[in-house]
Amino acid sequence: MVKRSLQASPTGIQQAKRAFALKGWTQENLAGEVNLKTRQPIWRFFTGQPVDRQIFLEICSILDLDWREIALDPPVDFPVPGERAKAVPLDVDSLVQQVRSQHRDTIQNQCGILQLLDVNRPVRIDDIYVDVNILEEIASQQWFEIAELQNIEPTDFDRVGLGDVEQKQIPGMQAVETYSKLRVLGKPGVGKTTFLQHLAIQCNRGEFAADRVPLFMAMREFAEESRHSGTFSLFHYVCSCFVPSGISDPAVIETLLQSGRVLLLMDGIDELLNQDSASVLREIRQFSDKYHRNQFVVSCRTAAQKLQLRGFTDVEIAPFTQAQITTFAQKWFAVFSRTTPRLAQSATPKEPQQNQSVEFLQKLDLPENWQFRQLVVTPLFLHLACWVFHGQEKFPTKRTEFYKQGLDLLLGKWDEARGVERDDAYRGFLLPQKLRLLSQLAAVTFEQGQYFFEQRIIEQYIGDYLRNLPNASLEPEELQLESEAMLKAIEAQHGLLIERARGIFSFSYLAFQEYFTARKIVASHNLRALEQALGSLVSHITDPHWREVFLLTAAMLRSADSLVQLMKQQIDALVAQDPYLQDFLMWVSQKSQSIPIEPKVATTRAFYLALAQAPHTAGQFALASTLDQGMFLDAALENLLLEFATDHSQDFAYINACSEALNNILVMVLDAGFYKSLQQLRDQLPAPSQNRERLQDWWQTNYPAWVTQLKSTVAHYRNIQHPWQFSPEQQQVLQRYYDANQLLIDCLNSNCEVTAAIRQEIEATLLLPQKELEDREWQGE
Repeated sequence: MVKRSLQASPTGIQQAKRAFALKGWTQENLAGEVNLKTRQPIWRFFTGQPVDRQIFLEICSILDLDWREIALDPPVDFPVPGERAKAVPLDVDSLVQQVRSQHRDTIQNQCGILQLLDVNRPVRIDDIYVDVNILEEIASQQWFEIAELQNIEPTDFDRVGLGDVEQKQIPGMQAVETYSKLRVLGKPGVGKTTFLQHLAIQCNRGEFAADRVPLFMAMREFAEESRHSGTFSLFHYVCSCFVPSGISDPAVIETLLQSGRVLLLMDGIDELLNQDSASVLREIRQFSDKYHRNQFVVSCRTAAQKLQLRGFTDVEIAPFTQAQITTFAQKWFAVFSRTTPRLAQSATPKEPQQNQSVEFLQKLDLPENWQFRQLVVTPLFLHLACWVFHGQEKFPTKRTEFYKQGLDLLLGKWDEARGVERDDAYRGFLLPQKLRLLSQLAAVTFEQGQYFFEQRIIEQYIGDYLRNLPNASLEPEELQLESEAMLKAIEAQHGLLIERARGIFSFSYLAFQEYFTARKIVASHNLRALEQALGSLVSHITDPHWREVFLLTAAMLRSADSLVQLMKQQIDALVAQDPYLQDFLMWVSQKSQSIPIEPKVATTRAFYLALAQAPHTAGQFALASTLDQGMFLDAALENLLLEFATDHSQDFAYINACSEALNNILVMVLDAGFYKSLQQLRDQLPAPSQNRERLQDWWQTNYPAWVTQLKSTVAHYRNIQHPWQFSPEQQQVLQRYYDANQLLIDCLNSNCEVTAAIRQEIEATLLLPQKELEDREWQGE
């Protein structure tokens, strides 16, 4: 059996040290030459400890040494690059198993670990990988009318997929087993590379394609090597990939390929520079045609799918389901928990650190975190969310910071971390210029209510932006070409704009369109422009689609005083011109003043506004979250009278229920006169033991008058049950008024920068009628 490691003999160590001294290097220099991340293998080599055989050979080769003279007991059957193995010819099955054995360590080292973003240690792929699902129909290849998509509500807008358009999903492994030539598409950060690495590891272990030899290739590295050598030969590159495993005979590789015994995993054809793209794709086509009996899996960003590969079936990695999010979080926190001694250490789901994953998932499911749920359907953003939560033990109060981190990833950090260089189709734009362009595109489309837009429209918007740049002198045709190229770059490089269906684009996440829209407002170039932008924003205060933009804008402003004051003015104006609604608000204010100081007066006003509109739901309103005994009594009385308005003439058990309800209410009544009146009304109810005829007679004769007397008593002692009769239009105005006040409160509670005096003034004047607002202003309060 071939040894997997070698160690230097005492005399070999001395010979190696002399050769090393002649180089004049440090051990770090030598590690770099061998392409090692640490110098530990170098230290082991010079101390006579076992070293991976391939690393041993590389060190000897770089030091110009014969490895046989350096190794302790060198094996005679060890194949070496450049040498022909003198072995008895093997049948193909035996050859496959021999090559798999020799190549196993290379694949394990190449694909068995992941380097996650902003994490300083590698993580074993088995500890973090979650099985992916595959969409067999590519969304961007489907035909839709723009009107069909514009009708999708924001709440139904799947921030990765196509709203409520459900697509059939199959397990990723099933797709690979079904198609011998497969191209796996996906948006940035969806896990395409990791999926290919997982396939390589599964094949390496014999759990998938055990009769094939796995080969993982980053296509940008193939392009770089081919560019330097001056020739694009995928066969030569494949042969070179086996050399580190001690397999250097091209005839062996040719035999494997001709027999269809290789699993070729080609990663990242979207990462090719334009100058290399045509040559690499042509070589892949020719190679896959010549050696068609092998299995091919190619990965590519969805936006680059126009780079056609004949004979390949296109599929797309689906966003994570809730079950996949749960599994990923459990694995992530098992690896990265504070109680875990080493980041890369394996962990089982039953260990204590899983408590943090449970907390993460519970908080992720809270209503206030729904925006995060829309983003964490890809491994990249889910990792970011876990990382932030792991450090803070909560989700950030200001979502703007999380969005900024996510955009930093998509706008360059993700490619930079993986060493990917892309063509510059941004006309030399730096990051601030890219952000301004995207903010402009988001604002102009969001302002027009466009979540989806035709390609020609978004290209026109890009053209408008380019035309207004300083020193812009593009001719119309040149401007059109430049706009097309820039749209392609935004889609392919960052995935911030994506093609949802043929010729129809949108932002990849609605959250980013909202964020960029808010950023456009905040980034106004001077104070006057900012005032105009804020004035335009508050004109949308009753439009629920703009709710998130208000919250993001408030959070990003250095001072949100002007914004919240403008919001308050706009809200008060909604009901200022309707005398009946002003009378109603006056009653609400008067009623709230009869309640003790706690809770806040504004909260009390909100409660009675809700009570008059919808008695059965008033206690559920967010603004009226704290009830004192008097407010609770009023809510109970309103609900009781609402019940009495229903015909229960045939339900004779209902009389007993009425009596019990009044008994419960009497417990809360403190006013002696009110208590006595309610007690008398309760005593007028007939005893449930009376026969059916007498009960029926009382109901028909006395019940209407009894209810009228009850309402009159309640109105007299509690100042509720006034006959407010709102028209449908007034009901809509009141609902918009209430919702807008709720939005204002949410902005104030969003950790935005508002001075204490402004905050106190707004809270004190919420839901007040116009007359009281004017009185306060006149009195200088």
